[in-house]
Amino acid sequence: MVVAPETVDGGKGSVELRDDGVVHLRWLSGISIEVEDAKAAMAKVNEVCQGVPHPMLVDMAAVASVSREARGIWSIPCDASRIALLGRSPVDRVLANFFLGVHVPPCPTRFFNSRSEATDWLNAVR
Repeated sequence: MVVAPETVDGGKGSVELRDDGVVHLRWLSGISIEVEDAKAAMAKVNEVCQGVPHPMLVDMAAVASVSREARGIWSIPCDASRIALLGRSPVDRVLANFFLGVHVPPCPTRFFNSRSEATDWLNAVR
């Protein structure tokens, strides 16, 4: 079941349920993610998943910043069964590691700089 990408309220990202069953959250390049954006993204993920847990790929490459309050939202359970954080830069890795070090994710969560490795990890356990 493929769901076309749906824009997150506020317009800073989109959520799509792909053919392989992975929910893909894409943030736009250069944005700052605030608490309202994080809440809107999680609401859209839950809407797309319709109560059925799915692995989720979060493309955070080129996000400028994430507020402390927004990071806190991502420790609240949603319909993601596991989360792969995908980034490209050392800054992306620092943001992800900071989140993982300060907050307890609601499901298994890892950072990747390779889309194929992230997808393999997400699909390894179903």
